[in-house]
Amino acid sequence: MRIVLASASEARAAMLRDAGVVVEIAPAHVDEEMIKQSFRAEGISPRDLADALAEAKARRVGASHPDALVIGADQVLVTEGDTFDKPKDRAEARAQLLHLRGGSHELLSAAVVIVGGVPVWRHIGVARLTMRPFTEGFLDVYLDAEGDAVLSTVGGYRIEGRGAQLFSRISGDYFSILGMPLLELLGYLRARNLLVE
Repeated sequence: MRIVLASASEARAAMLRDAGVVVEIAPAHVDEEMIKQSFRAEGISPRDLADALAEAKARRVGASHPDALVIGADQVLVTEGDTFDKPKDRAEARAQLLHLRGGSHELLSAAVVIVGGVPVWRHIGVARLTMRPFTEGFLDVYLDAEGDAVLSTVGGYRIEGRGAQLFSRISGDYFSILGMPLLELLGYLRARNLLVE
């Protein structure tokens, strides 16, 4: 069975390919902002929001790939009940990082698998991260070095790069920080005999 990733995320595609999964890429075109606004207005939990976004992506791509196993994924950052999206520009990234500085937040990374238009598996990975109380001078150097890369990640950091310097403590699933609960997904693919045991 073909495996299709319903995401434009290079990090998610690289995770799967590096783990030996042969995967096709088919970015999902869904109105994430509309889904987020709707769910936030209804008071839906951040966990359910991440799951709903992942499912919406998988369903959209699954409609045009009915014979494939389609993986949708999404990530939500939550701190003190507030959720954060990918920053739109450097100024927003700076503001987000200043808000997160010196405190803890959670990354909720959802993955949903659709086969034949039906969700057959889902999982939400969780990681808790604590940012150190860095200086604004450090933050500006960091943003200069990372450039537009910070705009492609929720929270404005890439833990696999220079963003590691922002943190004093991390607990939970590393792959969920990168955007997908990879180990659980690989376990599911093995259970379906799509990977060698």
